[in-house]
Amino acid sequence: MKRILYIFSILVIPQFIVYMIITRTDNQCIVDTELPAEIEVVNYTKKADQKNILVADHSKFEILQQEFERPQDVTLACLSCHTERHHELMANNHWTWDRTEKLAGRDSVVTLGKRNMINNFCIGINGSEKTCVRCHIGYGWEDKSFDFSKKENIDCLVCHDQSGMYIKAKGAAGYPVEGLNLNIISQSVGSPKRENCGICHYWGGGGNNVKHGDLDKAMNSCSKDVDIHMAIDGEDMSCVACHTTENHVIKGKAYAFSSENKNRATCTHCHTDAPHNDKILNQHGDRIACQTCHIPEYAKANSTKMVWDWSTAGRLNEDGSQIHEADADGNHNYLSIKGTFVYDDHVKPDYIWFNGTADHVLLTDSITEIPVQINTLMGSYNDKGDNCESTTCSKIWPVKIHRGKQPWDPILKRIVQPKLWSPNKGDSAYWVDFDWNNSIVAGMRYSDLPYSGEYDFVETEMYWPLNHQVASADKSLQCVDCHTTDNDGRLAKLEGFYLPGRDHYDFIEYIGILLVLLAVAGVVIHGGIRIVLRKNCLHDKK
Repeated sequence: MKRILYIFSILVIPQFIVYMIITRTDNQCIVDTELPAEIEVVNYTKKADQKNILVADHSKFEILQQEFERPQDVTLACLSCHTERHHELMANNHWTWDRTEKLAGRDSVVTLGKRNMINNFCIGINGSEKTCVRCHIGYGWEDKSFDFSKKENIDCLVCHDQSGMYIKAKGAAGYPVEGLNLNIISQSVGSPKRENCGICHYWGGGGNNVKHGDLDKAMNSCSKDVDIHMAIDGEDMSCVACHTTENHVIKGKAYAFSSENKNRATCTHCHTDAPHNDKILNQHGDRIACQTCHIPEYAKANSTKMVWDWSTAGRLNEDGSQIHEADADGNHNYLSIKGTFVYDDHVKPDYIWFNGTADHVLLTDSITEIPVQINTLMGSYNDKGDNCESTTCSKIWPVKIHRGKQPWDPILKRIVQPKLWSPNKGDSAYWVDFDWNNSIVAGMRYSDLPYSGEYDFVETEMYWPLNHQVASADKSLQCVDCHTTDNDGRLAKLEGFYLPGRDHYDFIEYIGILLVLLAVAGVVIHGGIRIVLRKNCLHDKK
């Protein structure tokens, strides 16, 4: 009987222990999860240790006490002291709205930027510059004849105003609203704060948090639940704390628009490449972006636009007035000038392999697949080690995917650029005349591109890597969020590689089961033989 118990213990107890380990359902990882008492950072001075560095009191400068008739006069006053800054600014992407880059997967180098790129939100600025350049750091950009060499057209105030009074006007070619006291505003200037950056970057695509999903006006005054870095009860960081600037060259580029993996603002700049107190977690950083675990959801405070269908635009009331429909949260469901929208909040990201390089559809490109990939973020599991295709190997990144349905030329198989805005009716602008064909004719003529005369609507997708609205460590993803067989696991749709806890290979598992059964059989046979022949094993006690 005792030997039977031994055999039972050898067979059953180890299997039970293994079963309990692999089927545990809590969120504990078999790693050292104890957090350090204080997170160590480099290249950053914590809030408690920062000194209050004051800029010069500009209200005492005589040149700023004159009565300014034009905003350009403020710029010239700034440059009278900051004598060389215009050279830096006029080489800046915020001024040029383009850069020379090599698109991934192509041999050619192109000049690419907001001046000529297309997206699946408002499509592009061509023909509508006078209203789109409200987010440009300049004055007077009405059309493609704008002179980028005139230094007085630089708008210093949009980035440096600290009065909260400076507002750019709609449809005014970048000029501010009339009636502003430019003396008080110019005397308030200082280092850019979140409000300065956010007035453009929060509101891209026509509304708050519409485009990025992780850039929201709520971040001007948020809690740690929205963003651990920008929380007013935490480090209360400004944008320029991460997007550091030297000679007006700002660190960081929008991944959705930039093609080359350079001049990035990265987590490791402050947190190093070994931020955890556990070796296994640090090893994850070789193939997993910090953002993947630390941004488990986006649009935490306000909704973001997930779908934009231009094909339904143009519906009007019986009296010819425009239709405005909104959901319970105040988000537009439908606008006559733009079509149908779908919003969502607290969204779980999609996940892709990404190495920092990208390709973009140009107005001159022929469409070969539908949905059209407005931008293609490059990367794959095999992009690693000696096979790296970029300055860094591919990592798993969280992204927002915005899906659209926008006009295209089905004959030439190209995305088209319609003229959207005009202050005047009868100028072929769709937002005024509601005639797609006329607006496309005007927009493509303005862009010096052909149009067959036929249009339709095509499904598109655009990818937006997530970088903001970072969660605290205790609210970040845990191991079982990815290492699970559940269909709603975070990486359930990311294929092409083996993920422990998610993937199973039947052949290997059958071999394992067979080996276990053979081991059990061997023990049973051996034990049985010992029991049957035990008398032959007995010896005289002497």
